[in-house]
Amino acid sequence: MKQILFLTGLLFCLGATAQIKTAAKGVTYGTKTTAKGAVEVTILEEKLTTTKKFVGKVKGTITEVCEKKGCWMKLAQADGEGIMVRFKDYKFFMPQNIVGKEVVLDGFAIITTTSVEELRHYAEDAGKSKEEIAKITEPKEEIEFEAKGVLVLN
Repeated sequence: MKQILFLTGLLFCLGATAQIKTAAKGVTYGTKTTAKGAVEVTILEEKLTTTKKFVGKVKGTITEVCEKKGCWMKLAQADGEGIMVRFKDYKFFMPQNIVGKEVVLDGFAIITTTSVEELRHYAEDAGKSKEEIAKITEPKEEIEFEAKGVLVLN
């Protein structure tokens, strides 16, 4: 009887992990989207110098993802910083293996000021050391993107 219960529990666990989509070419998270009309990150940055909000698609490479549950990620920028990407209404999350992948984000971007508290929270989520987190002492003006859909390109 114990063996039957153990095997049944094991099957449920295996079934639950099989439902997680890994970041493979062509996989979409959130609202289905395509690469058509996507602009490079540099174009997004240029547009945000003349307008308060960008609505559309952006193509880039993921450099970081929340290690706890995949609730945010960062898109590479030429200056080495990353564009903070969150997901509309937290309706979907990203797998850990999305780091290094080229993606298309569909949604909107704004320039915002992120508080020290939030920056420290993100650093903790990213697995940064206590020393690195302690070095965060000032708020930061940055681009923030809210994605309703993410398409993995490679």
